[in-house]
Amino acid sequence: TEDEIISLEREMKEFWTKLKSIYGSEQISQSLALRDSYKESIKVLSEKWSKKLKEEDLMIDKINEYSNEILHQSQRISENQERLTEIKSNLTQEKEKNKGLTDSIQELKEECEKKKEIISSKNKAAMERVERLCKCKELFEERLGLEIRRIHNEQLQFIFRHIDHKDPDKPYVFTLSINEQGDYEVTSCIPPLDCIAEFQLKVRETNNFSAFVANIRKAFADLSHK
Repeated sequence: TEDEIISLEREMKEFWTKLKSIYGSEQISQSLALRDSYKESIKVLSEKWSKKLKEEDLMIDKINEYSNEILHQSQRISENQERLTEIKSNLTQEKEKNKGLTDSIQELKEECEKKKEIISSKNKAAMERVERLCKCKELFEERLGLEIRRIHNEQLQFIFRHIDHKDPDKPYVFTLSINEQGDYEVTSCIPPLDCIAEFQLKVRETNNFSAFVANIRKAFADLSHK
């Protein structure tokens, strides 16, 4: 180092002073030449080591720079890994949600299909009943003096005449529909009959529509005689 070089030069001066007091001029000249040669060697060596030290300092700085860059890269990699883990977790949650939605949609589709089948079956049954009622129309009109009309909301209106002997044209009317459960339901009755609920329940149990209509006509007839 520089301190060591300075110390060495100081020792050399002391040595030269001692040597000068002991030896003659020739020997001194030889010693001077030797000293100069030694000093030149020391100078070259010093310059060499000084350059090497500077290179090592630069290398250390470069290593420190690389170390810092590696540290930053490691931190970024760690952050990216955490972010990637978070994204994967979010994707997994989204997949689970999508699967749940898909299952729910499939269940709704199946439920809708079942409801459609039920509604279609009920509509088919209702239409069959309406057709049977229409086929019975002529028979009822001929034997019971009955007129059947199809009115709004797919309802049938039954109009009886020839019940009241004093007024044969006086109408006795009840309106019939088929509810969501596919059962017969009387929506109106003029004049009102107390037994209409009983007749309605019975026709639902027996599905004997002709007897149902006949019973209502008889009830109207009984009412007219009071």
